[in-house]
Amino acid sequence: MESITLDAVDLQLLAALQRDASLSNQALAALAHTTPPTCLRRVKRLRDAGLIEKQIALLNPERLATSLGHGLTAIVEITLDRQDAEALERFEARVADETAVQQCYRVSPGPDFCLVVHARDMPGYQALTQRLFTADANVRNVKAFFSVKRSKFGAELALA
Repeated sequence: MESITLDAVDLQLLAALQRDASLSNQALAALAHTTPPTCLRRVKRLRDAGLIEKQIALLNPERLATSLGHGLTAIVEITLDRQDAEALERFEARVADETAVQQCYRVSPGPDFCLVVHARDMPGYQALTQRLFTADANVRNVKAFFSVKRSKFGAELALA
């Protein structure tokens, strides 16, 4: 990945894509006040530089609830017995492979990790805890906080 210098147009493109990555190239070019070919080239450059990691669709959990149920969201604090680099990386690799773990943060001070987990129901959450935490002899403490309402959700980074 190359290191690049960002100008005002790059920042406008990144800001617009954070809000709606489904914008057509023409619409994106209009928002950034540039031509479509220039816009396409710049977005490719931003992607190649690793500034755009991936594009995803954010699903509406309330609307999906009628089909799939509300599910269960938990913020889980994990403390390990050993915190050497290998042990931390091994734990990160385990949770990275688990689709129910939506986010994983290595934190300090306090617990070693905070996870955002989504499970279909409490038995699904219990099965997840067995796979990730109970079976791992290095996990010393697990503390879960269950969400009763999502009042804000986003992934937009401040660019200014």
